[in-house]
Amino acid sequence: MISYLEGTLKKVYVDKLIIAVGGVGYEVLIPAYVMNEIRLNTKIDDRLTLFISYNQSERQPKPVLVGFRAELEKEFFELFISVEDIGPSLAIKALSKSAREIARFIEEKSVKDLKQLKGIGERKAEKIIAALKGKAAKYALIPDIEAPQHHEIAEDFKAEVESVLVMQLGHKLMEARKLIDEAMKRRPAIASSEELFEEVYRGQKQ
Repeated sequence: MISYLEGTLKKVYVDKLIIAVGGVGYEVLIPAYVMNEIRLNTKIDDRLTLFISYNQSERQPKPVLVGFRAELEKEFFELFISVEDIGPSLAIKALSKSAREIARFIEEKSVKDLKQLKGIGERKAEKIIAALKGKAAKYALIPDIEAPQHHEIAEDFKAEVESVLVMQLGHKLMEARKLIDEAMKRRPAIASSEELFEEVYRGQKQ
């Protein structure tokens, strides 16, 4: 079982990356809040260290590797997926906020805040609180990483889309930036890479 990887960042996608370790490229899924940090602080071919949650089951025979920058965040993820009906795929989408924030929502029994997480409705939020209240306090005390300001987050998701357009889809840099600028002019309220990809694609179809 893999619990830790240290290697070279080779490719970055919307929700996963490829890290080369000893001549082998590992595909690692990355929750959104962790990906934001990686994109801000790491470039292609930089050294990268990830704590890995290794997930494999009868229902999911293909191993799924989920990466984190801190061991406590990995521990919280594994606690989170111990809740009934919360598997790795749903948890990865739900972790748009940090482990620290989500742990606080749980300890404060805030169904309202948990419902803001992708894929978490009221019933699941109540189930998470019932299962983890009292167990998440440790993770609510994780030191807060300096969060980028709002405008930096906006620039980050645009940089993410730019990277995929250039590195994965073969667009030239200036062409990619033009596509992004045009999409943002059409829909200034875009707030995520997924929405921006959709708008860029919609513009290409016109």
